[in-house]
Amino acid sequence: MDNLRQQLPPLDPLVSFEAAARLQSFTAAARELNISQAAVSQQIRNLEKSVGRPLFERAHRAVRLTPTGQDFRHTVSSVLSHLVNAVQEIRSSPLEGRLTIATDQSVAAMWLIPRLQDFQSANPMLSLRIISSDDLADSFADGVDVAIVSGHGTWPGYESQLLFEEEAFPVCSPAYLHSAAPITSPGDMTHCALLDLEDDHWYWMSWRVWLTENGVSLPAQHRSLRINSYPLVIEAAKNGQGIALGWRYLIDDALLAGTLVRPLDGSISTGTGYHVIWRNHVDRSVEAISFCEWLVRQRDGQILAI
Repeated sequence: MDNLRQQLPPLDPLVSFEAAARLQSFTAAARELNISQAAVSQQIRNLEKSVGRPLFERAHRAVRLTPTGQDFRHTVSSVLSHLVNAVQEIRSSPLEGRLTIATDQSVAAMWLIPRLQDFQSANPMLSLRIISSDDLADSFADGVDVAIVSGHGTWPGYESQLLFEEEAFPVCSPAYLHSAAPITSPGDMTHCALLDLEDDHWYWMSWRVWLTENGVSLPAQHRSLRINSYPLVIEAAKNGQGIALGWRYLIDDALLAGTLVRPLDGSISTGTGYHVIWRNHVDRSVEAISFCEWLVRQRDGQILAI
């Protein structure tokens, strides 16, 4: 698709060709396009020269598409129709605000997207763009208005507001809990199938860290199932494949729905949390401020529901 100008003919000959092919007449095409018949004829000759093949058979007071012209007509008509539709869509769309939001895949899939319809319903004229990436650099990329990132709350050049603290505890499906040996203490976890997140985020808690914090050593020979996607870790837990570490807020909906349960009471806080961030040298738009306020209301409503 490089250097399209050299590869494609100008638009006017294509428009004249489409009209003449559809109407089977240079004269009728000229009348429709409000140009002279000579101009239509010249544009089509230039187009034929550009593609290197005749597109029309000329007869006295009549023209007919060649087989090549018939094939070409289908493509040209389709392309021009798509272009017309795109232009009409742009023209008919009212001016609207735009907001780009970035976060990691876990927050996007498990917390933001399930709630986003509420924000969209309240802001029907706002165009949203969601960037979901576990590469932290994508949340700090140019063009991002608001990001939700995990960390300690300090990023040079950014303002931040704590959305929710990070808190981890074991979760599993009711069926797995029913079939497993009694779990009455953290030490009993070492006899269970443990679902662990394999991720480059050093600050995310692993089973080894969680058990160590609870005074339990994970046996060296223990082999848990490791998955490099937290939403998939939780799906595996819902499907009864073992016990996962649940991050509060991300799995609260599953707990309320009963697809996950807590085999033990007690949680461990990591000292980090998810923060809403924005550049401190750029004034936030009305849309960005509205979105940040909506995030806090969603958080507060979730706390009340639990």
